[in-house]
Amino acid sequence: MTAVDNSAGARPAQTRDVIYDVDHVTLRFGGVTSLNDVSLKMYRGEILAIIGPNGAGKTSLFNSLTGVYTPQEGSINLAARVGDTPTSVLGAKTHVVNRMGVARTFQNIRLFPALTALENVKVGVETRQKAGPVSAMLGLPWQRREERESTKRAYELLSFVGLTQRANELAGSLAYGEQRRLEIARALGTNPGVILLDEPAAGTNPAEKRDLADLIQRINREDDVSVLLIEHDMKLVMSIAHRLVVLNFGEKIAEGTPEEIQKDPVVIAAYLGTTEDESA
Repeated sequence: MTAVDNSAGARPAQTRDVIYDVDHVTLRFGGVTSLNDVSLKMYRGEILAIIGPNGAGKTSLFNSLTGVYTPQEGSINLAARVGDTPTSVLGAKTHVVNRMGVARTFQNIRLFPALTALENVKVGVETRQKAGPVSAMLGLPWQRREERESTKRAYELLSFVGLTQRANELAGSLAYGEQRRLEIARALGTNPGVILLDEPAAGTNPAEKRDLADLIQRINREDDVSVLLIEHDMKLVMSIAHRLVVLNFGEKIAEGTPEEIQKDPVVIAAYLGTTEDESA
């Protein structure tokens, strides 16, 4: 891994308030162990990166944190927003975890291509609203008020990610990097305490990566949203992450600051395929 100057990167975590408390989690699929006795903590206010070679278990961990998978062993407790009581996510449906304050993007973009950029973001915003289909059909006053509020908030989020001028364009017609930012805007529309980004830089060019790094830092600083990140681009990760957790073959092999991780011989061995003695 190439050493990267992190001096202009993100601020340290502001508190030791725990958002995610993952304790001895093991996830199996038949005879295959995807996560083996993984423990970690994510603190409020930080950008935490999960890195590791392909097949290390990173997406399995994300899926366990968001209710897609239920590990057979261990515990995962979540307190996404300030003042929340830590609550287990094991066995919870994904929409329940979302309402607990967790938003997520995916490695493969999952927008509604036939809807406009504005409509895509409103889908996220309206998950937090009370109006249902009956209220919409009847056009009740409070439903109309919520509709105005959701439109206003969606425009604010489009502005935040730099897509105001694309508001009325179909999501499927946007450039790839713009679609990435639109998916993040939609996720932010759910008003999360923590956002999980699964390889947000995948497929982007160098300019788009720089814009993405700036956006992630602004989400963390200006929106006060904690960020959990899976990413293979080490230059991007090392420039913005406060801490990193390294997985390999489903096990946690290292944890620390970018500077510590870049010097860790076990991490170097995992990425370069050398033995620990050789890398040392």
